[in-house]
Amino acid sequence: SRPGDSYGVLPRPCRALVLLNPQSGAGRALEDFQAVVQPMLAEADVATTVFITERPRHAQEKVRDEDLSQWDTLVIMSGDGLLYEVVNGLMERPDWAEAMKKPLCILPGGSGNALAASINYYAGNDHVAKKKLLMNCTFILCKGLHTQMDLVSLSTASGKRLFSFLGFGWGFISDVDIDSEKYRCLGNARFTVGTLQCLAKLRVYQGRLSYLPADPEQGSSPAATDPGAPVTNGQAGCALPPAGTAAPGALPTDSLLVPLSQPVPEHWTVVPEEEFVTVYAIYQSHLGTNLLMAPAAQLHDGCIHLFYLKAGISRVALLKIFLAMGKGTHLDLNCPHLCYVPVRAFRLEPRVATGIMTVDGEALPCEPVQG
Repeated sequence: SRPGDSYGVLPRPCRALVLLNPQSGAGRALEDFQAVVQPMLAEADVATTVFITERPRHAQEKVRDEDLSQWDTLVIMSGDGLLYEVVNGLMERPDWAEAMKKPLCILPGGSGNALAASINYYAGNDHVAKKKLLMNCTFILCKGLHTQMDLVSLSTASGKRLFSFLGFGWGFISDVDIDSEKYRCLGNARFTVGTLQCLAKLRVYQGRLSYLPADPEQGSSPAATDPGAPVTNGQAGCALPPAGTAAPGALPTDSLLVPLSQPVPEHWTVVPEEEFVTVYAIYQSHLGTNLLMAPAAQLHDGCIHLFYLKAGISRVALLKIFLAMGKGTHLDLNCPHLCYVPVRAFRLEPRVATGIMTVDGEALPCEPVQG
């Protein structure tokens, strides 16, 4: 914990709605929930109601329409994709500002468990995966402490407004994420296979990247962050607009952004290069269970950790970066093609609509976007 952190505590007994995707990861989520999670929660006086999702967006509709007052916490037992649905379902509610105060908990049940790995890291636990990570995250839920987490508001050229808790990507990393879907049965190893495949056909993406640097004066002091709304183990907090500035139910304003049709403000930085291998804006420490991408990140540091790889990097150098990322030492390689900058906002304008964009691991059409 750090100065300025504030924690809430779940009531005892506690009523949890568990949203579970039985298809996530290698398809073991329900089995693992019954074998590992339920006995621990029963001992901690956490009563669970399990909602099993049957299709994409099922969880999003459930939390958008559900009376949430009967639950003390929402627990997501799946990969990061289901939490993305839940966050966006809550933000679609007319009472989103109140709904977003509901503590959220993530239990790793997918192949991509980046937020669970991040929270395990912030809690000071050793790096673990699979059942051990699940036990650690369940134990955090049993203890019942919850705190804030940053969300990033993304706007696309076609007018979509999305809320993201993990990261936005374009190019190599997004290709790996989506291309490896066909290897879901391998669990986390699908990303290794996908990385090797995408290395073989390494592509270059053209576009313009701009950003508002994080204020070097404030760094990641609590003063630099907007006041958030509390959330849990899977903590999502949302910076609310100042009182009286928005109509009730209106979504928070993107105070740092100008419309995509206008050039970025003058105090922004425009990256001189326009050819990239990948661009990834991450807000938490881990990109995957075994990828510690932003070791400096914290749950609510008010900061987007922007990484980009410039064209011209060799396959060998790229592979070295990914291997080093397992321990979070990729920046120590001092690779001239790898750039990292902490920012408050960013904009990416692809020159042509090629390449996959992802938000929290979910595919988006390729178009200008800012966050």
